[in-house]
Parts: sequence; structure tokens; C-alpha cells
Amino acid sequence: MAKQPGMGDALWIDGLDVSGDIGSLSNISCPMSVQAVAGINRSAEERIGLVHDGAMTYTAFWNPGIAADTAHSSHKTLPTADRQATYCRGTANGSCAASMIEKQLNYDGARAADGSFTFGVTGNANGFGLEWGNLLGGKVTQGAAGNGTSVDLAALPISFSFGWAAYLHVFAFTGTSITLKIQDSADNATWADLSGATFAAVSGAGPYAGQRITAGQTSTATVRRYVRAVSTGTFTNAVFGINFVRYEAGWHQ
Repeated sequence: MAKQPGMGDALWIDGLDVSGDIGSLSNISCPMSVQAVAGINRSAEERIGLVHDGAMTYTAFWNPGIAADTAHSSHKTLPTADRQATYCRGTANGSCAASMIEKQLNYDGARAADGSFTFGVTGNANGFGLEWGNLLGGKVTQGAAGNGTSVDLAALPISFSFGWAAYLHVFAFTGTSITLKIQDSADNATWADLSGATFAAVSGAGPYAGQRITAGQTSTATVRRYVRAVSTGTFTNAVFGINFVRYEAGWHQ
């Protein structure tokens, strides 16, 4: 894959696509705490890894429209509840994306001498660190239940046995309900449901809070090379995005 710029990106917050109001992201980080464990018989420092964290810092333009997906409308209340944030490095099928459950720390306006008016926002991870995965289909629009486009997570090895996590944003919905689940495959032909990889059903009017599901911190669940999202339910319009994280090492968050 060729080197890429950060063009055509997106930022999703709790099922809202606020990308058009975001000018830049200055920090998308997943730092890890460490503990110094050098004994008195050592001549250099030794460290062991501890908990992971996560943070996103971005700049929003002043756009006080009434639409729910303007950055001002979705950030001005400074909610104390958890939020779900996903940064998309591109929005095509399989694009890399970073997600986390966060606390929004601020919404700080700044009026510069040239007359520009922007807001600085920082979110810090809560309960789970920031996680990088891949978009299953990108930002998907469906008019009826069906199978999504598959994503190739890489050929070597063909599977990992450390579990998974997935983040769902539902941007729009018309119908009775939609339930989304994730399947995997070794050959992109024969598919099976990932155990536990089914999001709670979405129904009725929005806006919709994000959902995170996971196989668990110490899971040994196998995820094979190909994955896809599958929808069931009765609806005429559904717009959603899923960031799927295949863990490739143990003792993740």
C-alpha cells in the first residue's frame, strides 16, 4: 500500500457524522503506562507495560445550525456520560479507523485576531484504550437487510486467536428495527457468525448512541482472514458504520 495523506477523512461521534465541521485533529493517541522494575542488580532501566489509554484532540468550526450532526449542537452541552468517537482515515471499505469510549473534557472557543472562530475539543478514553481497526463497508447505506462487503484483514497469518471488539454508529434509520452482526471466513466464501458479535437492535427515531461490543479482555476467540457485517430486520433506510478491531496480541483492553 502506498503512503497516503489525511484527505477524505471523517469523525463520528455517537452516531453523528460531524466531519464537515472538523478542521483538524492534532492528537489521536493510545499511550501505555509503564512501571519501572529494575532490580538493584541491574545497570539499566527495565519496564513492564501496564494499562492502555486513549485521547483525541480536534478543532471544530463555528457552525451553530439546528442539525444534530453539526459539531456545535453535539458538543455544546459537554455531556458527562460516555461518548463513542471514531476517527476514519478514509471512509472506503476496509479503511483504517480508530475508536474509543471517551469522556468529552471541554469545548473551548477561540476567536483569533483575523476574525476566525473555532473550538478546541479533547476526549480521553474511559474504560478502554483507543483501538485501531478497519471499517466494514465504510459508511454504509442499505434499503433492506443483507450481507455487507467483505474486508480482507491480511493473509499471514490467516487468523488470530485473541478475540475482537467492534464499534457501531447508526446515522439514520427508517423502519421497524435493524440488527447488525459480524461474520468471519477463511476463504471469503464460507461464512460463520462470530460468537457474541451481534449489536443490540436499533429501532425508532434517532439520534443513536454508539455501541461497543467485544469478545472480552482475555478471549481466545479466533477471527479469520475475512470479515463482514450482516443486517437483519425490517427497514427501508439504514445508514451505519462499523469499526472492527481484530486483536493480534493477548492481554488487550
